[in-house]
Amino acid sequence: MSSFRPFCLTAWLAAPALAALLSLSPVSQSRAQAQAAQATPAPTQSANPAPASPSQTTVAATSPAEQRGITARAIDKVKQVAKSAGDIFSRVPCLAPKGGSKTMGSLPHVAGKLVAGKPVVIVAFGSSSTAGYGASSPDFNYPNRLAAQLRRQYPTANITVINAGIGGEDAPEMMKRLQKEVIDVHPDLVIWQVGTNAVLRNLDPGDTAKMVEDGISRIQAADEADIVLVDPQYSPAVNQRKESAGKMIKLLGKVAELRHVGIFPRFEVMRDWHENQSIPVESFVIADGLHMNDWGYACFAQLLGDDIIRSVGQIKIGVNVPADVRTYRPM
Repeated sequence: MSSFRPFCLTAWLAAPALAALLSLSPVSQSRAQAQAAQATPAPTQSANPAPASPSQTTVAATSPAEQRGITARAIDKVKQVAKSAGDIFSRVPCLAPKGGSKTMGSLPHVAGKLVAGKPVVIVAFGSSSTAGYGASSPDFNYPNRLAAQLRRQYPTANITVINAGIGGEDAPEMMKRLQKEVIDVHPDLVIWQVGTNAVLRNLDPGDTAKMVEDGISRIQAADEADIVLVDPQYSPAVNQRKESAGKMIKLLGKVAELRHVGIFPRFEVMRDWHENQSIPVESFVIADGLHMNDWGYACFAQLLGDDIIRSVGQIKIGVNVPADVRTYRPM
């Protein structure tokens, strides 16, 4: 979530599955990539279909035995990537803060949909830490990790998580696309990550808070959607501007309380990783001192997903805690 826009496709080309596929022959490569794409969940945002390339035409002439071998290798690589994602906590476990952390409150709309078995649409709205800058693969950004967790928990549910993150943006830019990318989608849950780039740009936290409050009002007027704000991350770049970051975190909390929406205290959670769990900062932040790495995104998504799952459990047993009631307990 930088004031620059470093987010680009080359940041993900080192992903394990692609690395293996690129080692195949030119003809085999196209076929393997096509098979891997079929075995991987569809992207959350639509793209225009590309016309068939000459290499794709050539693949049709390969023998059935060769095609089966290529397919098997591609699927094996996809499985290896999935296993790597699942094993990410084997070295450093993802633990919730031991007390003192605010919960998000209940999420009655999305929880009710999951209990009823109805389709659920979640929009992850934000900047580069929503888009996933710093992750080694799109599979490892937080929206995709969250989607995978919820689908494992509710295997029969139709769950869509849309990644509406654009690197370098903050509230002024996000407000310009709020209608098209959030409100017009009619989501059941909006996770709005905001505030870090405003801190890095020395923007007035009060102005940011006012825009976020206006955006929440617009979402609430349009749909019965649950909303969760995500405050700035604990990282060296943010910590260099402690005063501004502290004001931003406090004001976003007040907005959440005023508008009766949830807030995920990302700064507090990440600080707990370092100060209470003794995890080195470089274990969850990449070398730029700002963006999270695979483990950071994974643990963030895990704790966020746990709160969503907890809210579903409350609905199932008939406990509907209003979103504006926040108790201090472990997440």
